Amino acid sequence: MLKVKKSGFFTTIQDNGRYGFRHLGVPVSGAMDQAAAKLANAMLENEEDTAVLEITMSGPVLEFTKDTWASITGANISPQLNEVDIDNHSVFKIAAGDNLAFGRHINGLRAYVAVKGGFNTAEVLNSRSFYIPLTEKDHLLAGMEIPYEETTSFEPKITSVIPEEIDRVLTLEASRAPEFDLLSAEQRELLFSRPFTIAKENNRMAYQLQEEIGEHQYGMLTSATLPGTVQLTPGGKLIILMRDGQTTGGYPRVLQLSEKSSNHLAQRTFGDTVHFKLTS
Repeated sequence: MLKVKKSGFFTTIQDNGRYGFRHLGVPVSGAMDQAAAKLANAMLENEEDTAVLEITMSGPVLEFTKDTWASITGANISPQLNEVDIDNHSVFKIAAGDNLAFGRHINGLRAYVAVKGGFNTAEVLNSRSFYIPLTEKDHLLAGMEIPYEETTSFEPKITSVIPEEIDRVLTLEASRAPEFDLLSAEQRELLFSRPFTIAKENNRMAYQLQEEIGEHQYGMLTSATLPGTVQLTPGGKLIILMRDGQTTGGYPRVLQLSEKSSNHLAQRTFGDTVHFKLTS
């Protein structure tokens, strides 16, 4: 078992997501930075959909009760094994009784911890990803125990990788979404020529941007949305849907982020700057 001695700010179990139920209003969920989660699993030769821990901003304190191997990717939150610093984006051996903790936040927003074989929590609708109201919890709490398999004979082929730099200024590549053509020439100019600041209202459901591109009165029926859909509110603000975002919405869908850009955005937070770049 993995014993949660301290929960951290917001730590969840995530995998690739919950597919096939959007017609019932169930969001995809899954790791916010899919690339980082898949990398953590790849370093341990796990299947890419294996469940990992997603740690947001402030890390938990975790005690392992079985031998295993683990990896950490994504945000650098100064990981420590038994109070000794360890490298981010590395693979390391875990012995029964070891404690993994985190310290000073250096960069990024979300870190991923994988163990050999993954965390074996209950599946709900074919996914282990936490999401209220489907799952019992929406984040880890002190005292919880998370099952995983003991591993003693694994020999990692990769022990470390060089991470991508996480800059506070980000260019988001996006394609035209269904209501893009409703934008005026002035709105399009603002959308692609000015920087936008991530607002305090940012979480696994959506990221709001502070600046506006102009009010509108476009009426439309509630229509399907996806993670990465950029909506325009009547007041002129932009909302970018993330992994736990709703499956339908009534605001115009003006852009659709690339998967890579959605992953990069998941590592940014309040006050960071983004620009939009239109792709074909």
